Amino acid sequence: MPAHAQHPVPEPHAPAAGEGADPLGSERDHLAASRAALRAMRADAEALNIADVTANWVNAEVLQGEIDARIKALADLAHTPLFFGRLDYLHAPGLDPSEGGAGGHDGENFYIGRRHVHDAHGDPMVIDWRAPVSQAFYRASKKDPLDLRMRRRFGYTGGELTAYEDEHLSDPAEAERTSQLLQAEIERPRVGPMRDIVATIQPEQDEIVRAGISGSVCVQGAPGTGKTAVGLHRVAYLLYAHRERLARSGTLVIGPNDSFLHYIEQVLPALGELEVKQATVDSLVGHVEVRAKDDAVAASVKGDARMAEVLRRAVRAHITPPEEACVVVRGSRRWRIPAYELQEIVEELRDRDIRYGAAREALPQRIAHAVLVRMEQAGEAPDDRVQDAVARNAAVKATVKAVWPPVDPAKLVLRLLGDAEFLAAHAEGLLTPEEQKAILWVKPARSVKSAKWSSADAVLIDEAMDLVARTPSLGHVVLDEAQDLSPMQYRAVGRRCTTGSVTVLGDIAQGTTPWATDTWEEALRHMGKPGSVVEELTQGFRVPREVIAYASRLLPAIAPDLREATSIREAAGDFEIRTVRPETLDASVLAACHDALAKEGSIGLIAADARVPGLRAALEEDGLRCLAPGEETSAEARLTLVPATLAKGLEYDYVVLDEPAAIVDGEPDERTGLRRLYVCLTRPVSGLTVVHATGLPEQLTDGGGAVA
Repeated sequence: MPAHAQHPVPEPHAPAAGEGADPLGSERDHLAASRAALRAMRADAEALNIADVTANWVNAEVLQGEIDARIKALADLAHTPLFFGRLDYLHAPGLDPSEGGAGGHDGENFYIGRRHVHDAHGDPMVIDWRAPVSQAFYRASKKDPLDLRMRRRFGYTGGELTAYEDEHLSDPAEAERTSQLLQAEIERPRVGPMRDIVATIQPEQDEIVRAGISGSVCVQGAPGTGKTAVGLHRVAYLLYAHRERLARSGTLVIGPNDSFLHYIEQVLPALGELEVKQATVDSLVGHVEVRAKDDAVAASVKGDARMAEVLRRAVRAHITPPEEACVVVRGSRRWRIPAYELQEIVEELRDRDIRYGAAREALPQRIAHAVLVRMEQAGEAPDDRVQDAVARNAAVKATVKAVWPPVDPAKLVLRLLGDAEFLAAHAEGLLTPEEQKAILWVKPARSVKSAKWSSADAVLIDEAMDLVARTPSLGHVVLDEAQDLSPMQYRAVGRRCTTGSVTVLGDIAQGTTPWATDTWEEALRHMGKPGSVVEELTQGFRVPREVIAYASRLLPAIAPDLREATSIREAAGDFEIRTVRPETLDASVLAACHDALAKEGSIGLIAADARVPGLRAALEEDGLRCLAPGEETSAEARLTLVPATLAKGLEYDYVVLDEPAAIVDGEPDERTGLRRLYVCLTRPVSGLTVVHATGLPEQLTDGGGAVA
């Protein structure tokens, strides 16, 4: 049981107005009344009859869909607190304090929660955390109370309100202190999917969450700073502030893998947002079946931004200068457009640098227009219908096919990767002969279907598709764990929000691909969002102080320009390094898992990928049930066996880290290996046990220097 649930916090000051002698009882009454009001709101929505207000079945379907979504959003989640805070203002928000304030202006209070709840008269009982009046809950302090008399935080056990804690922000006699309920909420054991942080958002996080929709934001966040949660809450805030706009254009959250998306998928529904789509970059560009994996060199070249120009050249190479006139026969008349005039039309379209497919669609209309000019010169009076008919004429179609043939993006990439001469022709001056050789298939595929495509190949196809036809843009995209993307992957994400905005989340120090970005400015430029604001979060809430300090020994080697993260956690956390003999390594790891399972919360056993099968067999032999990443933990199954390559973005109350040297050695170079180790070291919330038989990397033992 969380500590704050055991001991309700006493109220040292006089009870607020209307509370009587039992403030906790009054708050429980308000919670019960609010839940009843929420049920009534849902019942009202369920009782709506749209039979008399819809003109046709299409409108009825749309309206019924909106009502169903409203009913779903009004669900009362029994174990999710309906409100988590209360604000008592000195004056009514928006009222000039100099105007005085009797008559209901003074002493107004608002309960802050995950969604809006009102009573039968329409008066608010709970205010949505995203509303302007709620902002003071996150930003007010003793130095700047924002006209608050009191801020109250609530503690819960399940759905039962069990504690409260008050800060009298405008009382000079009360010293500023750390909120124990806030600490307890941050440190509450993590069993199940990721939780929202709506009750614990800090001022610097709130500024990012409430940033306007017009600009893009990049968040460089050290481990445990809540960057993922900030990005998800930003989506929820933007949907609240710009719902109609985003309902039309759509929103998308992009994560590194399916396990990560499964872990975070309950956050937005808990906040009442049900329509946000989720995807990985691979699923976003999944135009072909991926059945192969590139080596590091090939993947790096294919992911390089220079490939965009190679593809552009290859697409444009299909345009052939016209050599013959186009003769259009209509009735007894023949209308001839000479080759030189066709060449002028083609060059003008090519110089405009519009999408290949759009130009191809425009070409027959331009030829038809040239024919209509001749008709008018001959005394005829053709209209738009005649121009459309001419554009569909067989001679015009034949000319277009010869001059500007259709391009199949997948077949184009197939030819580039399978035809050395074709690749050399379009990569000249861009890729070296060695780089061209690295990406050429040893055995060219016969067809798109039979080809063994890699993830990087799929991104190239996506780029080619955009060169042919513009990719639809969304209103807002959240890109998490963004540091690992290649330039071509950044471009793939960027074209999904060309007319919208993006929230980029990541940590340079956690970049674990050979092509991981060195600077956010470079990444944003590839996404088409140069000049976007880059915010840095260094105050940790998740990782214990001793653990983050230990992991930060790696920073000089992996990201020397980043500031070391700090932790607001008052508890140092459980931290232990166990040096064992090689023959006892597996047994020692199992013992560490048993020790962790004796405590409350989730446990992650993280190991180098090559060590995972052996550890799984040892766990099974020992009778310990282990989950795979993405599987939801429960009271009966709290241990997850995590390959190091899948640890990113996940968190566990206690982590047992197996053989750090094996994690480093599992990567193609030392810097990437140390970055992977940094990720693994920073997954715990309450404790970390490192078990090793091989020597630890020198950077951990002496804080050691940079890696060449």
